[in-house]
Amino acid sequence: METKRYFVELGYNGTDFHGWQTQPNGITVQECLDKALSTYFRQEVISLGCGRTDAGVHATQFYAHFDLVNVGTRQIDNATKGVNALLPYSIAIYRIFEVTNDAHARFDATAREYKYHLHFRKDPFKLDRSWLYKGSLDVEKMNEAAQILLAYQDFSCFSKSNTQTFTNNCKISYAKIVRDDGGLIFTIKADRFLRNMVRAIVGTLVLVGKGDIEVEDVKQIIESKNRSNAGQSVPACGLYLVAVEYPYVKND
Repeated sequence: METKRYFVELGYNGTDFHGWQTQPNGITVQECLDKALSTYFRQEVISLGCGRTDAGVHATQFYAHFDLVNVGTRQIDNATKGVNALLPYSIAIYRIFEVTNDAHARFDATAREYKYHLHFRKDPFKLDRSWLYKGSLDVEKMNEAAQILLAYQDFSCFSKSNTQTFTNNCKISYAKIVRDDGGLIFTIKADRFLRNMVRAIVGTLVLVGKGDIEVEDVKQIIESKNRSNAGQSVPACGLYLVAVEYPYVKND
């Protein structure tokens, strides 16, 4: 029997899911994906994702890997269409392709990019896809504060407590807020992210934008390494994982 490893690239609307990772108390993206893959390939499939998104968080690009035994080329060629037919409309498979047997969707990723959307005016078409913020924000000051992130590596102050990580160090290479369609989009890119990190960062930047804290206060918050000093986590509905990079995967 020959075992081969495959990557699956997918996207999903996270509104109705309890996050990516399978758990006993709610339906998850991984659970739906594994069921569809197992049904299509007629063997048990257990995928491993590039990360864990929380309940309500979306992904326009997400990767997972899984192993298959004795699967033909034709079945792989038709897999994207076949697996999509077995998934709910809120999950879409973009492609399935073979990788080396030691390729790893989580550990091989060299960069990840998130976007956070918020809007200022009630809009039914942004429900569960963006955070409705009732107030005004100083975007220029928020961007000044965002640039401070690039000078640090230890982001314990933005990490959810009691997480099983060996280090809270991350290398952020990009962080910027732009105005868009009656709201704001915050984009951040790093080699890795801690649990709840992006939502905590946005919550802290909002404090700057409101004038509750000064730009320079962000330095003290980061250096304190204390989660209670940072801003509250903003709602999950506005967060999107939009890109994951690998040295051996070409993104069109």
